[in-house]
Amino acid sequence: MNATRVLVLNSGSSSLKYQLLDMRDASRLAVGLVERIGEQTSRLKHTLVSSGDTREQNGPIADHDAALKAVAEELAKDGLGLDSPELAAIGHRVVHGGMFFTEPTVIDDAVLTEIERLIPVAPLHNPANLTGIRTAMALRPDLPQVAVFDTAFHTTMPESAARYAIETKLADRYRVRRYGFHGTSHAYVSRRTAELLGKAPEDVNVIVLHLGNGASASAVRGGRCVDTSMGLTPLEGLVMGTRSGDLDPAVIFHLQRVGGMSMDEIDTLLNKRSGLFGLCGDNDMREIRRRMDEGDEQARLAFDIYIHRLKKYIGAYYAVLGRVDAVAFTAGVGENADFVRAAAVAGLEGLGLAVDGGRNAVRGDEARLISPDGARVAVAVVPTDEEMEIAGQTYALVGKDNRDN
Repeated sequence: MNATRVLVLNSGSSSLKYQLLDMRDASRLAVGLVERIGEQTSRLKHTLVSSGDTREQNGPIADHDAALKAVAEELAKDGLGLDSPELAAIGHRVVHGGMFFTEPTVIDDAVLTEIERLIPVAPLHNPANLTGIRTAMALRPDLPQVAVFDTAFHTTMPESAARYAIETKLADRYRVRRYGFHGTSHAYVSRRTAELLGKAPEDVNVIVLHLGNGASASAVRGGRCVDTSMGLTPLEGLVMGTRSGDLDPAVIFHLQRVGGMSMDEIDTLLNKRSGLFGLCGDNDMREIRRRMDEGDEQARLAFDIYIHRLKKYIGAYYAVLGRVDAVAFTAGVGENADFVRAAAVAGLEGLGLAVDGGRNAVRGDEARLISPDGARVAVAVVPTDEEMEIAGQTYALVGKDNRDN
């Protein structure tokens, strides 16, 4: 029997998201989430896709080892257990792969060591990713485990885009450069946008706007990333839910010297108490819209700052690419907030950008164009599917052996 199934794991510090997919037809078999791991109020929600049946467990789940074992038990109840001969591999989302990992990689001890070495530049993410990998390897040591890195898609950036203008030897010693994140999303969305236009990825230039609580933009020329807004860490770039995005670095010195703040306090400020939340006390775009409709000037200013930064990146990446075939909105805000999309391109008609009001107002789960007929630049909404991208990359790496057997 050919093994065609891939289990995708996305392990956070206190959560574990998972999807089981069959790569014969790229169909989902089961999806689920374990949240609040390590607390008394842990919850596991599991859905069998074919029937839509959902089961929940509530109660303490001590750690990721217990969480993954609970997931395995739920899958087994549906005849989809981790011991199934149809399971080809487990694919893991890993946030930071540095410059060492430029493509999906079968995990071994050397890979684990390198992911661990990158913890200083991804202290919130890589440790959790490692925990999920080690737990899965312990449960199925015989099964290929594949790491798919958020940073990999952006390793095609030229040095002129990836380098910061600081002393080269110092930058190299401490691996200070722009890595970019959300790479699996940018890869998937840029390729789907080309398909939507009826063209091959290598023939299309796309600006991808991944707008969620975390937000990033990328310039993709012919299927390859040539610039992206996030940098050494996910803090750089667009205004986000709780992150500041671009900032004069001297603000940090000022807060330390004049404000008496410690480095840890400034780190917390810029990552957790800035962005939309810092500007108006809310990081949910739906709530910000409600407040704006009620005349809240603080919410309006936060929104205007968010849109101003977004427009600057659209314009900058238009200049980087030279020719733009499409601008694609994706992720939670990008896919659902029509007023954000309309505001982001308003006034950019001279660049060939516009949205059709009726098309923009339509909600749906399918990739679609929202620009007027005959627009010089297509504007699209393309729902992201990072799990499918991880599964596809994982199966492409390990599935050949299964298909040849």
